[in-house]
Amino acid sequence: MAEKDILIICGEPSGEMHAAGLAKALKKINPEIKISGIGSDLLRNAGVEIFYEIKDLSVMGFFDVLKKLPKFIALKQLILSKITAQKPDAIIFVDFSGFNLRLAKAINNTIPTIYYVSPQVWASRPGRIKTINKYIKKMIVLFKFEEEFYNKFGIKAEWVGHPLLDIVKPTMPKEELLRNLKFNNTKTTLALLPGSRKQEIKRILPVMLKSALLIAKEIDVQFVIAKTYQVEWDIYNTLIKDFKLDIKIVEGKPYDCMNIADFCLVCSGTATLETTIMQKPFSLIYKTSPLNYLLYRPQVKLPYIGLANIVAGKKIIPEFIQFKASPKKIADYAVKTLHDKSKLQSIKNDLAKVSSLLGAPGAASLAAKTINNFLK
Repeated sequence: MAEKDILIICGEPSGEMHAAGLAKALKKINPEIKISGIGSDLLRNAGVEIFYEIKDLSVMGFFDVLKKLPKFIALKQLILSKITAQKPDAIIFVDFSGFNLRLAKAINNTIPTIYYVSPQVWASRPGRIKTINKYIKKMIVLFKFEEEFYNKFGIKAEWVGHPLLDIVKPTMPKEELLRNLKFNNTKTTLALLPGSRKQEIKRILPVMLKSALLIAKEIDVQFVIAKTYQVEWDIYNTLIKDFKLDIKIVEGKPYDCMNIADFCLVCSGTATLETTIMQKPFSLIYKTSPLNYLLYRPQVKLPYIGLANIVAGKKIIPEFIQFKASPKKIADYAVKTLHDKSKLQSIKNDLAKVSSLLGAPGAASLAAKTINNFLK
């Protein structure tokens, strides 16, 4: 098989996780394939040659984008120069739509373009559909409803299923982590997943901790925080120091944290789908700056922001967003739900149904085969 040269562009931890799975699957099909891109050790360990570090690329809100604009402009120029010098066979965009769609426009069909992990145009900014139609040659989507959505606009999208089905697995037995944390295995355990971006954690973890304090007044409970590698320990330690809670922090093991939990408090994003696959009852929590919220809220056309609710087509998980993200409301729901065994079981059943709608395992391999055939 002829050697192929590919560029892969992602910009956030969740996108890089999917990019790494795809890169491994592409190299399995064609070991001679050369893949370079922007990322970190995650992509490097998948055999990708990194020419720009992903660190500090993720943004939260309009003003964060403005602040980092010079960095994004310089990165776009770097990638365009690399394309001119390297003449790759294709470029694969993974999520990170604000940047990637502008880059696709600048490439202007001079090389084949593939999009993996679709921009959420079905939720907001439908104007981007025209950009996708004009500048993206192959769309590979993770949800069945996305395939149907794009087909309505005459864009041929291929559904491969969701790669998280292969990724979301604890690394150790539940009892082992409970023992390592010196947790009581008969006590109620709550997992806090406050996001993967520094700004998110600073805004959302305090809300979760205030909720945790109120929950602890009603239930004998222990708490675990799922820490991301991308954010420094100091951020977490500073935020928790004033809260007198039975709380531990675990780095880089979100699925193990979910696995020991009876209930989770989860920041909106990929983690909500991961918690769904783990079939753990949870509340979705999200807060941004008031100005960012006022700018972005009118653009969202769906009644929900949580993927579990979007895929289910109904509200199965409560969403505590912005002004509704009050610790009292969050705590009241968690306590009430934890006291109601039939409610807990009903939520687990709903989450299992959503998981079954995500397709079959092997999404990254199927996407790699699709890309390989496209390159031929």
